[in-house]
Amino acid sequence: MKNIDPYILSRANQWLDGNYDAETKDAIRYLIERDTDELTDAFYRDLEFGTGGLRGVMGAGTNRMNKYTVGMATQGLANYLLMMFPGLNEIKIAIAHDSRNNSRFFAQIAANVLSANGCTVFLFDDLRPTPELSFSIRHLGCQSGIVITASHNPKEYNGYKVYWDDGGQLVPPHDKNAINEVQKITSVDKVKWEGVHDRIISIGKEIDAVYLQKIKGLSLSPEAIEKHKDLKIVYTPIHGSGVNLVPQSLKNFGFQNVSTVQAQCIPDGNFPTVKSPNPEEHAAMSMAIEQAQELDADLVLATDPDADRVGVAIRDNHNQFILLNGNQTASLLIYYLLNQWNAKGKIKGKEFIVKTIVTSELLKNIADQYKVACFDVLTGFKYIAEIIRKHEGELTFIGGGEESYGYLVGDFVRDKDAVISCSMIAETAAWAASQGITLYELLLTIYHQFGFYKESLLSVTKKGKAGAEEIQQMMLGYRTAPPAKIHNIEVVTIKDYLKGTETNLEKGYEQPLGLPKSDVIQFFLADGSKITVRPSGTEPKIKFYFGVKGELKDKNQFAETDALLDEKLKGIIASMKLG
Repeated sequence: MKNIDPYILSRANQWLDGNYDAETKDAIRYLIERDTDELTDAFYRDLEFGTGGLRGVMGAGTNRMNKYTVGMATQGLANYLLMMFPGLNEIKIAIAHDSRNNSRFFAQIAANVLSANGCTVFLFDDLRPTPELSFSIRHLGCQSGIVITASHNPKEYNGYKVYWDDGGQLVPPHDKNAINEVQKITSVDKVKWEGVHDRIISIGKEIDAVYLQKIKGLSLSPEAIEKHKDLKIVYTPIHGSGVNLVPQSLKNFGFQNVSTVQAQCIPDGNFPTVKSPNPEEHAAMSMAIEQAQELDADLVLATDPDADRVGVAIRDNHNQFILLNGNQTASLLIYYLLNQWNAKGKIKGKEFIVKTIVTSELLKNIADQYKVACFDVLTGFKYIAEIIRKHEGELTFIGGGEESYGYLVGDFVRDKDAVISCSMIAETAAWAASQGITLYELLLTIYHQFGFYKESLLSVTKKGKAGAEEIQQMMLGYRTAPPAKIHNIEVVTIKDYLKGTETNLEKGYEQPLGLPKSDVIQFFLADGSKITVRPSGTEPKIKFYFGVKGELKDKNQFAETDALLDEKLKGIIASMKLG
């Protein structure tokens, strides 16, 4: 047995001596005896809220998702809600979960703890998309909401997202204040575990019906869908919670030729047909694409386990399926929305879209063309929801998105929504077909009109305590000794979101960014390229976002221009020396 850090051993012994079940104690003893590295990772810290809430590997320990960390977090949340809403006779919370292993169990734990604290809980009767949880909060007049999910993470993970009364995820000050209350729960003995059955209300199909009707109301081109109702669409939920509502919403919109990947329509937290249930990856969509090829389909849609992200595959000009990245899908969607709002005379000068700082600047160019405001926010869809709430009643939110495959249309949901997105992307395809072009040709039209933007994301994984410290050192290095040139191109502007400053190196001045502080740094180069460095809030990774821009003078020159931008991206990435 290796030497164990006394701090780690002390934290593990607190669980061995505490009021924990035998199975948990046995698991900890096993780690002490046989896997001290895993023991260190399980106890070196408490799970913290990041951009996606509480998320971690399932298992025993303070840095793991288990009944105790879920129960303690829920007790802290209950205390915070009781503190924030002292005048309410009834504090209401909605709870949903996805298909992951233990998701239903964790959802029931949360419901029990909240009901034991006097709250009324609306618990979905089965798995549901995360965005439907967001919708249900406002629809039912709740003060908060919880969804048990780890989004697109591997099967070992689960998570716990908390929402506020606007249907958006927690933002400052509620995120830090809530976790402060959680940190006060220093023992499982402080948790009220015994649920009150009468305070837990089962909900389901009645919410589905209202939610789907609201989505149907977003349609802008029903005549185009009627004309192209036989558009061939293949959809896969990748064993997740989009399995029922996405096909139903597509049907509601009028699409009559939707086929599903049956092998992936079985909710299963082991995700047996994929290595990772992430629609950003080609492997996760391979079965759907294969089926689309067999059926000669036009469009492939795939949602992640909690159905808030959507992956898209379309046919190119060689009739081969290609995957769209998140920036491309967002650009198609925003272009379609603004084009149709403009055509219908709905743009009055008080409309806006929102994107995150790492999302393509192409969206802003499109918005500028249609005289629609474009707000930039920090990474995380909760900040898009925050902007919607801030301008509610004054400005009209049309749509928004982020490069990580999350999009939203309309404001009745306050999180990224793959049920809405699948329906509106299919409608965009039908509208393009009514113009005599494909989605691929529409994308080239956008590049020709607004500029050819190309992006790349590189994630560097650094696991465990040592990895977290290495990521901290990398960020410190970029701040204390920033590069003067990247790929022999001068750095002209640095935006440091932790310091809250924008430094113009050419003109020698510094100004405030006006956004909440976050551990993110951006380098803007003289040729318009943009590099963003950001530690992940939900995974043991540091992420590098690269963006370059070119001019597509002729749509027939796409391949040549694409190759030039590719070379520039490779050169910039190589110059960062990331190993």
